[in-house]
Amino acid sequence: MLALAGASLAIVLVSATIVAGVAVWNVANAIKPGVTLIGETEGPPPNIGAYEGGINLLIVGSDSGEGDAQFGNRDGAMLNDVNILVHVAQDHSSATVVSFPRDMFVPVPACPNENGGTYRAISSAKINTTLIRGGLACVVATVEAFTGISIEFAAKVEMGGVIQMSNAVGGVEVCVAKAIRDRQIGLYLDAGTHTLEGWEAQLFLRSRYGVTGGTDVARINNQYVFLSSLVRKVKSDEVLGNPLAVYQLALAAADNMQLSNSLRNINTLMAIGLTVKDIPLENIVFAQYPTTFGGGGLVANRSIGNVLIDAIKADLPVMVAGTGAGAVLDENQPVPTPSPSASPEPSGSPSADPVESSAPPVEAVALPHQITGQSAAQSTCSTGQTAGG
Repeated sequence: MLALAGASLAIVLVSATIVAGVAVWNVANAIKPGVTLIGETEGPPPNIGAYEGGINLLIVGSDSGEGDAQFGNRDGAMLNDVNILVHVAQDHSSATVVSFPRDMFVPVPACPNENGGTYRAISSAKINTTLIRGGLACVVATVEAFTGISIEFAAKVEMGGVIQMSNAVGGVEVCVAKAIRDRQIGLYLDAGTHTLEGWEAQLFLRSRYGVTGGTDVARINNQYVFLSSLVRKVKSDEVLGNPLAVYQLALAAADNMQLSNSLRNINTLMAIGLTVKDIPLENIVFAQYPTTFGGGGLVANRSIGNVLIDAIKADLPVMVAGTGAGAVLDENQPVPTPSPSASPEPSGSPSADPVESSAPPVEAVALPHQITGQSAAQSTCSTGQTAGG
């Protein structure tokens, strides 16, 4: 789910500069009522054009299905199983996209409740319980407290939105290195290349047991296969050069996302879209926050994770050392030579693949091998397995 939400909101809303008049009005009116973030104050919307300065945006994916039986019996659960922090550099030359695994334990700050009161702070809870605890604003406050990074914008998307947005771009091409056989959710993909949209796209993004290792950590790396391909397609002439496709994608995003009040203004959405669309693919890097298994969930590796978070705070681009479990490099694609000034740290893990994309123009921070991911320029393949009940 994370893939479509992150890339679509950040890039596709540039459509307002391409689709004239009535289309812009339709997108603006499709935007749902907003959410007030903790400590948020109203300011004037930006002028039309690229956003000035850096951007910190949190994308939250909910598994509730909004009561739709086709997504299974969720028992009233509204868990934020996808949590992605998108940081765009001050000079707009690079973007770092950080995924926080859903089972990672974090301290949860006090959050407002629906009755006007306040939920007390909790010293440790899984991050995916914060949405049901205090809504989108509580998820933002939790990530802010954990990282020390101020987040101005936030958006939440449900599974139905993933389906509509994948349809709007005409499907996303993914490579499967080893067949996926996920009996739990009914996803079966042979090795090879597949164009996924609609129901099959959201199954691919949800699949856990069909991915090598069967863990949420591996699932995130598998989702990066979809995300990198989606970003390449959205930035191509096939989408950005097609006003109808752009309008449909922007409308699907606006109609299926709950946005923070700071993000609801059409000028703001346009400004963010214009800013992100010109960042080179090799300078958009997806990185998973490092964790270890323990205590019935995942324990954050703060000492290693701080290398990533500190790079964001310093507004520096990053480079990852390998894809990790769940994904491998596509052997059929050429491998560019990395910049000597930003060579990644050698990996001690046999499952990690070397970075194939060029370094950003500013010297990048080479992340430790425990932080897995890829750039949007990399072509990767999912590694599947047969599993599930």
